[in-house]
Amino acid sequence: MKMNNVVKSILKTAVYLMDQTADTVDRASSRASSMAEDARDAIYPREDHTLRNFLAFAAGVGVGIGAGMLLAPSSGEELRNNITDKVQEITNRVSSRADEYSTGTEGGI
Repeated sequence: MKMNNVVKSILKTAVYLMDQTADTVDRASSRASSMAEDARDAIYPREDHTLRNFLAFAAGVGVGIGAGMLLAPSSGEELRNNITDKVQEITNRVSSRADEYSTGTEGGI
């Protein structure tokens, strides 16, 4: 009976020591990973590609507009007139909406 208690105590102590060792190893591993990440960031800094992405987008829009104008079924003068008419139509619509909101005569109220 006494021998069982001694063996139990030794086993509990061994389990406790193994648990503490595992915790220590986990903490050391986390610190090593953190240090490696910091070193990687110092050697290879992350670049901000916002300007490059914006310029690529603007170039794509320019190419799209150019292709649209070249492949349009109407002449340049007709196309410019159509664009002018559409812009004027949108401007008039926006102006009338702004007038409705400023005077409070919005439809439906």
